[in-house]
Amino acid sequence: MLSPFNRSVTLAAAVMLAAGTAAYAHHGWSWTQDGFFELKGRITAIYIGNPHATLDVDAKGEGWRVEMAPPSRTIAAGFTEEVAKVGDDVTAIGHRSRDASEKRMKAVRVIVGGKTYDVYPDRVPPA
Repeated sequence: MLSPFNRSVTLAAAVMLAAGTAAYAHHGWSWTQDGFFELKGRITAIYIGNPHATLDVDAKGEGWRVEMAPPSRTIAAGFTEEVAKVGDDVTAIGHRSRDASEKRMKAVRVIVGGKTYDVYPDRVPPA
């Protein structure tokens, strides 16, 4: 039988493991489809912040959430709030959600105003 102290330590370890697993799943690619997906539309909102930079995009009347990299990586790719604005046309290339009812994707490349931003350069599709 575990002492009260050991029970507390075991419970704390289990909670940390569960939280770490959830965070890993959210920040990983497991929720996305394998093949590349291209979304074209108009930007309705821009967010450069944690945990990921995002764009909200109107694509043929459907609202999509485009997740990019964490802010430091997105900014390092050259994509900042100054390079795009609400109303700009955008092309996002990446992987869409495995849940077909969810209008969400994780972009590896974003194109705005003819300029390309590879937020995950190690994952961009072959030329």
